[in-house]
Formats: sequence, structure tokens, C-alpha cells
Amino acid sequence: MAYTISDECISCGACSGECPTDSISEGANHYEINPDTCIDCGACADTCPTGAITA
Repeated sequence: MAYTISDECISCGACSGECPTDSISEGANHYEINPDTCIDCGACADTCPTGAITA
């Protein structure tokens, strides 16, 4: 199952730069992960300063 980003996201963009499959993009309220291309590597979660990204 793909990682998800909660409303705790502050839209800093740190996760987007770490994603090896470019699955993270800026959404209307916060960044979002495309579940079709996410490979569940966890690089984004390790980078998130607010802990908004979970598996």
C-alpha cells in the first residue's frame, strides 16, 4: 500500500525532492502521493519534518 500524507503537512516540499519515482506533487491543501507510482520505499517519510507521511 502506498504512503499517504496527512493534513499535518506544511507543504515544505522536502519529501518531493527525495522521492525516486517523482510520485509526490503539490496538491490543493498539501502535498500528495500518487499511489499508482509509489514504490513504498519510505524515503519521503524519513525526510518529513512533521511526520505527516505514513504507510
